[in-house]
Amino acid sequence: MKKHLFILALLLAILASYVVPQLSEILPLRIITDVGIAFIFFFYGLKLSPTELKLGMRNYKLHLLIQAATFIVFPVLVLLLYPVFSSEESYTYWLAFLFLAALPSTVSSSVVMVSLAKGNIPAAIFNASLSGIIGVVITPLWLSFFLDTSENDISFLDVFSKLGIQILIPLGIGFLLHKYVKNIVAKYKGKLSVFDKSVIVLIVYNSFSHSFKANIFSDLSILDLITILGGVVALFFTIYALMGFLSKKLHFSKEDEITARFCGSKKSLVHGSVMLQVLFGNAPSAGIFLIPIMLYHIFQLMVVAVFANKFQQRKS
Repeated sequence: MKKHLFILALLLAILASYVVPQLSEILPLRIITDVGIAFIFFFYGLKLSPTELKLGMRNYKLHLLIQAATFIVFPVLVLLLYPVFSSEESYTYWLAFLFLAALPSTVSSSVVMVSLAKGNIPAAIFNASLSGIIGVVITPLWLSFFLDTSENDISFLDVFSKLGIQILIPLGIGFLLHKYVKNIVAKYKGKLSVFDKSVIVLIVYNSFSHSFKANIFSDLSILDLITILGGVVALFFTIYALMGFLSKKLHFSKEDEITARFCGSKKSLVHGSVMLQVLFGNAPSAGIFLIPIMLYHIFQLMVVAVFANKFQQRKS
């Protein structure tokens, strides 16, 4: 139910950005979301348990497979479609898919779903956490090969510097403080999750409001949205099936196969929103990059929840 409320909040944020886009000019949303991002990763660091991470480090084959799928296989699948997108408009949407493909795995839902499906929970925690850290470097690096920095007024040196300040430093401080405040963090885990989601909703509103004001979506038809959704679905099932196939080839246990399928096919809306905020700020094109991420987020939650329930009912 909480996940459904979050999806509803995201849709309402888009509606609000269309009806009253002026709020992004009245309120200092850029400053609010920048500070919120730092706190998200500070709290993320507080929740990282060194003990759980150590437990998950042992199965190196599983870790290599998941990280390779997340940061290599996903982008390569999108790269294969590069020749098809020749026009300027279609290239922007292709770039949005590449951005989606280069994102790290989501942490909380991956671990929850793996737990529900009776998978390898320590490995899920380790991979989801590691993925978030690697993504701070790999995601913008992938984008730097294809994004026109002069046209978008982006300096990737500044991007990496800002990502370090806004993400890595708060995360590191939180991680160092984990052992001192772990009981408090466990007690208020639900409220911290609400804070994370609230910041994401504000980022979505801020991005879409600037896109609507610039009339970015004027040429986006229902057919285009259906095509984007079709691409999202095809991308998810291709990776999900591939992870299952490779897990069997590597003779993984059922628990490791579940972890590989779930962690390897997930993409993080939190990291996607944060990266967009850092990369594009209030640029109108940011809304376009959010569409595939949001559709993928909603789709993966629904589908993986169904798969998790099926795995849960299997005989031990």
